[in-house]
Amino acid sequence: QVQLVESGGGLVQAGGSLRLSCAASGRTFSSYSMGWFRQAPGKEREFVAAIHWNGGSTYYADSVKGRFTISRDNAKNTMYLQMNSLKPEDTAVYYCAARRGPIHLKSLEYDYWGQGTQVTVSS
Repeated sequence: QVQLVESGGGLVQAGGSLRLSCAASGRTFSSYSMGWFRQAPGKEREFVAAIHWNGGSTYYADSVKGRFTISRDNAKNTMYLQMNSLKPEDTAVYYCAARRGPIHLKSLEYDYWGQGTQVTVSS
């Protein structure tokens, strides 16, 4: 079992930055690949970024590539999402998720989810 808790969301102006954190419980965090997803009102949950269990590979949605950076610190059982050059269309609830095995782009492939943290970008 893995329990995930996101933090770091908030209100920011367009062009600003935020760093989200996802703290995981359990001793086996390093064996899970992790992902960030987001869901805006009235829209489906969408993939944002993912990082392999060993941190050796990452993948980004085209909409955030070059602006967001995913990372993890297995010693701290924590994953991060550094978000720069934020746009109003980045406004959503951001969720972190975990799965055993390699990274995946589909939310259905993740086994554990956090409660989400709201990110609001004003224009």
